[in-house]
Amino acid sequence: MLDLYIANKNYSSWSLRPWVLMKMLGVAFNEHLTAFEGPDNFERFQSFSPNGKVPCLHDAGLVVWDSLAIIEYLAERHEMVWPQNVAAKTYARSASSEMHAGFDSLRGQCPMICSARFQIRSGSAGLDRDLRRLDDLFSEGLARFDGDFLAGDNFSAVDAFFCPVAIRVANYGLPLSQLSLDYCYRLLALEPMRAWVSAALKEPWLDEADEASARIHADLIEDQRILI
Repeated sequence: MLDLYIANKNYSSWSLRPWVLMKMLGVAFNEHLTAFEGPDNFERFQSFSPNGKVPCLHDAGLVVWDSLAIIEYLAERHEMVWPQNVAAKTYARSASSEMHAGFDSLRGQCPMICSARFQIRSGSAGLDRDLRRLDDLFSEGLARFDGDFLAGDNFSAVDAFFCPVAIRVANYGLPLSQLSLDYCYRLLALEPMRAWVSAALKEPWLDEADEASARIHADLIEDQRILI
């Protein structure tokens, strides 16, 4: 059985990516959640992850860290991770890598916080550029491969990489084209995404750094946390 190590569902966008992909593809795994405690979790997380970060996948003595490496490891064992069509696979891998390495303004100004809704108060040229690029990227995939998902009719790794973006788009009210918004809301309606967000709302932990970062650029509209 695979073991996936993640952090808070409310904040950990990187953890969400392999988690939702494995859920959507029916890949069985044990979930291990270790909450963030302040800005530096390196030593605590290094007990299960060589780089002291999440996510991390364990498989019968093998350890795979970094979300993109985990996706590629899964792809060697499960053919539906990437689309089978060569053009679609090329697009999907390129778009996933771009998300993995870029969109710094979107990440910095709109951290993923599942439990809260915001209204952007002060954007930036960088955020505007990231949103325009998202629109172009989504429009290309949806038009070229003519499906509900970015690389065709089936959910694949490229969609998993943009699931945290869908949460940001909804919770910050980010301006995208209707085509892109519809795609984001299709992701949010997936059962594993609904389960992830539901669990996030019940978490008791507060990441002060992410919360403070969000409030630099946005006003809090609604806190949806259900503390238990």
